[in-house]
Amino acid sequence: MQDLTTGPITRHLLKATSFMLVTMVFQTLYFLIDLYWVGRLGTEAVAGVGIAGNLTFIVLALTQMLGVGTTAVVSHATGRKDHDQALLLFNQSQVLAMATGVAFLIVGMAVRWPYARAMSADAETAALAAEYLLWFIPAMALQFALVAMGSALRAVGNFKPGMVVSSATVILNMILAPFLIFGWGTGRPLGVAGAAISSLIAIIVGIVWMATYFLPQNAYLRFELREGRPRLALWKRMLAIGLPAGFEFAITAVYLAIVYSITRPFGAAAQAGFGIGMRIIQAGFMPVVALGFSVAPVAGQNFGARQGKRVKSTFRHAAWMATGVMVLFAIACHIAPQAMVAAFSTDPAVIAVGAEYLRIISWNFVASGLIFVASSMFQAMGNTVPSLVASGVRIGLLSIFALILARMPDFQLRWIWYLSVATVLVQLTLAMWFLRREFSRRLIDPEGVQDVEVVEVIEERR
Repeated sequence: MQDLTTGPITRHLLKATSFMLVTMVFQTLYFLIDLYWVGRLGTEAVAGVGIAGNLTFIVLALTQMLGVGTTAVVSHATGRKDHDQALLLFNQSQVLAMATGVAFLIVGMAVRWPYARAMSADAETAALAAEYLLWFIPAMALQFALVAMGSALRAVGNFKPGMVVSSATVILNMILAPFLIFGWGTGRPLGVAGAAISSLIAIIVGIVWMATYFLPQNAYLRFELREGRPRLALWKRMLAIGLPAGFEFAITAVYLAIVYSITRPFGAAAQAGFGIGMRIIQAGFMPVVALGFSVAPVAGQNFGARQGKRVKSTFRHAAWMATGVMVLFAIACHIAPQAMVAAFSTDPAVIAVGAEYLRIISWNFVASGLIFVASSMFQAMGNTVPSLVASGVRIGLLSIFALILARMPDFQLRWIWYLSVATVLVQLTLAMWFLRREFSRRLIDPEGVQDVEVVEVIEERR
């Protein structure tokens, strides 16, 4: 366990972000290399995997729900120096992770084919999406356990295990992918299924490896069978914090489903171009994602320790760091969008759609980075509802106007990209206003807020 309530905020953020960034860099390489190999299978394969990959936003929504709740409650208990409560909350998060993972697996396999048919522009793309999902859904279901363990470690300031395990499993995934996709050495090419199977194998290895950090009896967080009995009151507290954050990703998945349905008349090339553009953006946002994962435990421990000034300082430092990174990424997307997309497809139509998407969407990168930092601050303070409201307003406006524009006779896809930029600015305005209000309400008398939490903990123990 590392105490994040003392020492320079910048040092804590940089140290934590550096660990997370290593993980994100390897994850970025995986995204891009996986897309590169799938791109060799053709436009329909890229579109099919892109459509199947949209379900990752559902998984992100559910794992975000779990991870945010775990990080918040465990970091607050750690900040209060309440080891027993941190241990109890950790074990309860693992039980909740297993329950949600099994539920996702059952539902995901049931809707695999209907989803693939509904989202695809043609039968071949639908078949490839369903083939990929057959193996990728189990891989996503196992993510719940991995996220719960990693979130708990971040909450206590231990970022290294997550970096080591995640980086190693990503490397394993990257190595396995071409062998399984093209049948190197086996003579049995598996196509898009090979990409999903490599992910499944890597995640299984990661779970087993990560679990070893919680087995020693002297570990700050460890598996305790006596703490494994489901405690609904604790689940409710974690979900109350995590559900709004998770719902943000869920409504993003709805938006992506709407965009893919709108792009269907434009063909597989348009869907592939949008899918490649989304992957590139996911890769470019990894530094800010790493920063966000660092902000939540740093601010969360200080919030638990009743140090309001350090909570605000965490936001200021993180906001400047996010702005700098996003400015550089936006410039890159303005200068060479075609080159970025061309690395994954040689189809001129795919390159045209993807490059135009990147060039327009890059105007909202800085705003999106600031929104992400603000969202992490809401998580740290245990109230993610404001972030959900801001995100919900944005997705609501975007979805409504996108459907209206799509009905116009001269409709063009670029209209949706410009609409996205405008609605992100609305979201940023709301997020900053909510964050300022949250600071004034919860940090003006943090001792009172923490007294309430302590009473809740005592009541739970009784």
